[in-house]
Amino acid sequence: MKRTQGRFFPRISVSGLANARTLQPKRLAIVEACLIGLIAGLAAVLLKQGGGTLGTWRIYGAQHGLTWLWLPAVGLVGGFLAGAIVEQWAPVASGSGIPHVKAVLAGVNSPLDGRVAVVKLLGSMVAIGSGITLGRQGPTVQIGAAVAAQLSRWVPTSPEYRRQLIASGAAAGLAAGFNAPIAGVLFVVEELIHDWSSITLAPAIVASFVGASVSRILGGFSLNLNQELINPAITANTTFSAPEIPFYVFLGLLAGFFGACLQISVVRAATIAQQLNRGLLHLSLPMRAGLAGLICGLVVGMLPPDFRNNSGLRDFLLAGKAAPEISAMAFITHFGLTVLAAGSGAPGGLFAPSLVLGSSLGYLVGHTAQQLAGVGDPVTFAFAGMGAFFCAVSRTPITGVVIIFEISTNFNLVLPLMIGSVVSYLISEKVCPGSLYDQLLELNGIELKKERTAGAFLQDMTAADVMQREVETLPVFLTLEETLAYFTNSHHQGFPVVDGGFLVGIVTNGDLNNAVRQGLPGNTPLKEIMTPSPVTVQARDSLAEVLYSINRLKIGRIPVMEQRLMVGIITRSDIIRAESEYLSGERAGMREHSYVVYQTQAPQIGKGRLLVPLANPQTAPLLLKLALAIARDKNYEVECLQVLLVPRGTPTDQTPVQTTKARRLLQKAVRMGEAAQVPVHTQVRVAHDVAQAILETIKTSHIKTTLMGWKGGTSTPGRIFGDVTDRVLRQSAGDVILVKWGEEEEYEGMAGREDSKMETPTYCPIPLFNRWLVPVAGGPNSQAALGLLPALVTLGVKPQIRLIHILPHADVSAHKQTVVADAKDLLAELVSCPIYTTSIHADSVPEVVIDVADRLDYDVVMVGASREGLLQQAINGNIPESIARGCRCTVILVRFQ
Repeated sequence: MKRTQGRFFPRISVSGLANARTLQPKRLAIVEACLIGLIAGLAAVLLKQGGGTLGTWRIYGAQHGLTWLWLPAVGLVGGFLAGAIVEQWAPVASGSGIPHVKAVLAGVNSPLDGRVAVVKLLGSMVAIGSGITLGRQGPTVQIGAAVAAQLSRWVPTSPEYRRQLIASGAAAGLAAGFNAPIAGVLFVVEELIHDWSSITLAPAIVASFVGASVSRILGGFSLNLNQELINPAITANTTFSAPEIPFYVFLGLLAGFFGACLQISVVRAATIAQQLNRGLLHLSLPMRAGLAGLICGLVVGMLPPDFRNNSGLRDFLLAGKAAPEISAMAFITHFGLTVLAAGSGAPGGLFAPSLVLGSSLGYLVGHTAQQLAGVGDPVTFAFAGMGAFFCAVSRTPITGVVIIFEISTNFNLVLPLMIGSVVSYLISEKVCPGSLYDQLLELNGIELKKERTAGAFLQDMTAADVMQREVETLPVFLTLEETLAYFTNSHHQGFPVVDGGFLVGIVTNGDLNNAVRQGLPGNTPLKEIMTPSPVTVQARDSLAEVLYSINRLKIGRIPVMEQRLMVGIITRSDIIRAESEYLSGERAGMREHSYVVYQTQAPQIGKGRLLVPLANPQTAPLLLKLALAIARDKNYEVECLQVLLVPRGTPTDQTPVQTTKARRLLQKAVRMGEAAQVPVHTQVRVAHDVAQAILETIKTSHIKTTLMGWKGGTSTPGRIFGDVTDRVLRQSAGDVILVKWGEEEEYEGMAGREDSKMETPTYCPIPLFNRWLVPVAGGPNSQAALGLLPALVTLGVKPQIRLIHILPHADVSAHKQTVVADAKDLLAELVSCPIYTTSIHADSVPEVVIDVADRLDYDVVMVGASREGLLQQAINGNIPESIARGCRCTVILVRFQ
């Protein structure tokens, strides 16, 4: 590195500097946009040619065979094959794909890559070619976006830059599908991202232009924009006059109403498909798509030959040669088949069906205007109906006007399109507010925020959304010396002070420094040091209000209240982290929740609930023994949870799972609970993430204590106890108990023991619970840990407890010497077994505990700490993890609130 005018610059070569100048962010975006447009255009042409070839083969077979048998058979086989391709390799490629792209652009974590693009291309090609009433333009949007997402993986970028690339890919896909570059850009901006910034528009415009150009050239058209993509003879005689305006308004009313009805029907059909998938019938995606193809083939087989090709049907209607009866028949049958096909989840879009429905509806209105008032041309009305119906379905009035204009390149259509589209938009929003794509996402548990600016973030989110719900507090009766000890063992810079559960003050490092400078004695009460009546905010206050209070008072943290009760604390760092997550998209959508597929309820007669996640059938009975002992002592109920994982990107409420083994294990837990006379509730959840399912269970079932098995360490980089355990420790309400079982040779069976409290299968080795080693350090954490021993020692035959207090060599404080004696006096009132005490001076707590446990052959070591204390000690290489790794016996780690 070398210094130049106060700045540091890396040493780079002349060629490297030239590349850096050439590939500035915006220039690099243009290069990438060209590549995205090229691939999206090629994919659109391949989809059109492939689907067209299959469709031609399908129609040819119908003309030379049994039509009523051939078309349904092709639809059944093609639909099943398309559904199987999607379900097997990329479930997110089902449907049109536009809702998925919109979710990804909003920041929802969902797979979007080259694999999705290939699966979408193949699945759509087969589905459309087999005669399912869907279009190819929606799939090209997802294909283009997936290509862009894959490129962003190969060339790592920021989340916002990746979002812009994906938006450009979506624009290129639509532009290539319709040969309409301007409409591609407008649709992405108007519906998908709501962003008109130059850095977004420039790549999107370039990608759309390249995609549409490739599609035009390879599709047999020139780059002359005056060349109509529809037969010029169709649009040559389009007319418009003032007397026709009322009829265009009427067309807009009808298009808006029926477009909203189509949206409602598609959402309802998708809901029914979900219910069928997880119900008794269990119709998977291949089965639903195959059934849709079968019905489409049966219906089309009974209609005139012009109905066998969807694109040809639209051109037939636009040519003005169809009788009104044919147009009405086309509208009715196409409406029903489109709802059926879209609801099945088969890969394919709604844009092309919307154009067919709009053209048939417009043709009917135009014919009526011509018969009643002698004005208008049915073909002009058919074009206007296409734009109006497109707008009613997609809720993009500007795109609806532009896309038809680009297809026809006829200025006579602009005013009719504008009238019909605006009226259609207003009516459809009145009948069924909101976007179809948003409703389909909400059906899958994803809700999007439309605005993602910092200002909107601060106004929309409340203190309750960001605050730390589990707060480490200090009791008001502490002294200055004890408070100093708390600060020494914690990374926090301040603590709320409570008295009887109510907030009475807050103490910070600054308060302690002032007390030390004033020479206050160590026994000074905390209430004389703390800041009384601290500033607070309510949980419902917006982050803008919270940030204003923090900045105005120049404080680092502020308690969050619900009336007079403190429910959390929020710091400036919490707001900054939440804002970063929001702007990068992590908070833009709701994480898909776990889904309960099996549940039993016992009598609710306890004072609280203890949760036991069961994963390993071999150790499940051991965890249940501990859980039932604790529950019986504290008058709790036990909630047993099994989590079944499904791949990310597949909806938890739609993915088929096998629950037989899980139910069998939970039924054993119920029987153990009956033997111990403890109510046992059970549930099986389907989830993408085990920790998420556990945390949701803790919240929904109002869990007070969670008991989990733990292997005693983790190899995951950046984790302390493990991914699942770390998240539960940090985010769960209530106490958490981690159990690492001792080595198997220390187990012995308890079958046949007369004093055994619970029945346990004889095949399961049972650890000894006789000799307990409990390190104590004083304070409420040690007292809470000792409070579990009366329940746990009942698992032993002749239990005995040793309390060990480990002091640094330099610490000879008389107060510290009495800690172990006080702990013994407290415990003696709770248990009747022998209690021994030991005080040892040493520099390493883990080494002493491990040595004593192994040398004196203890059965169980139990360590207690607060949430932050436990995690912080593990980070610093202190007690919990070191003891668990080093001890051969069972280790119980208890994290208290």
